[in-house]
Amino acid sequence: MNKKRIVVVCPGRGSYTGETCGYIKSEDKLIKEQINFIDQKRKDLKEPTVTELDQRPFNKNFHLRGEHASILIYSCSLKDFLSINNTNTEIVAILGNSMGWYSALSFSGVLDQLNSFKVVQTMGSMMKHNIIGGQIIYPIINDSWVIDKNKNNQIMQLIEKVDAFVSINYGGYLVIGGAQESLNNLLKTLPAIKQYPYQLPYHGAFHTPLLKKISKKAKELLSEKIIQKPTIPLIDGNGKIWLPWSTDKKELWDYTFEEQVLRTYNFSASIEVAIKEFCPDHLVLLGPGNTLGGAVGQILIKNNWNDIDSKDAFLKKQNELSYLISMSLDSQRKLIAI
Repeated sequence: MNKKRIVVVCPGRGSYTGETCGYIKSEDKLIKEQINFIDQKRKDLKEPTVTELDQRPFNKNFHLRGEHASILIYSCSLKDFLSINNTNTEIVAILGNSMGWYSALSFSGVLDQLNSFKVVQTMGSMMKHNIIGGQIIYPIINDSWVIDKNKNNQIMQLIEKVDAFVSINYGGYLVIGGAQESLNNLLKTLPAIKQYPYQLPYHGAFHTPLLKKISKKAKELLSEKIIQKPTIPLIDGNGKIWLPWSTDKKELWDYTFEEQVLRTYNFSASIEVAIKEFCPDHLVLLGPGNTLGGAVGQILIKNNWNDIDSKDAFLKKQNELSYLISMSLDSQRKLIAI
């Protein structure tokens, strides 16, 4: 039997919402063991367990805080990753969006079970008592999900004018990071489009130079020794491929705790590299939620992938082939899960 070649995509902060409460629950023995491990580590830190967090009624002032959201999202993604049916699929590469990079490191074998927890918990809790800056999300596409180059150029000029930064290239959206004063200027000057510009709650100025102290502290707390060579190819936030045999562990550690903390995370480039270099049969989006679905669709349109040149063409192709499989959607999950 020919196995389906898949690229696994891990979501970042903001993917856990009220609709995803109860997502972690599973009867699978391995998943239960892994979640129990995380729960015990959280108890040791006197923090609510992920099981408790996942079962509580959703409260954005509680669930979206970094020290809770990060480990919740990692645990949901872990459940989905362990649910992938390996008898009829071959994972040819793994990537993530922003915080999803830490999940990708874990699932590719770069971090063992303990160090996966340490990295997610440590990086998620760095701004527990003092959030540095923030992030705004803003669209640069038209109604057909095609990127408007003129709009993009105008927004880039506004960002530069107020000393803010592109935090994440996110399909048809820019995630803008900066000091709150800079963001306040943008919230006033960016042309209103539906609910945008929208400031992401409890998000710091991730992937910007403002996090220099966070990067320094991360490198003090998380040593080079935690990094191993991946067993599955990794695609980072520059679109660089880290291969099992050629990866330099020190270089990967530097990238993880310095470069991607301080510079733009180009999620769009990582998807472009995934589809062009690995030619998968499917892109598989891990849960929680389906926040990445639209962004990935917009990246496929930008690249005219399989003649997808608009939102309508993307939706039509999805109905025919389910090229994009979102594990948070039951109808698609059954295509890939055990």
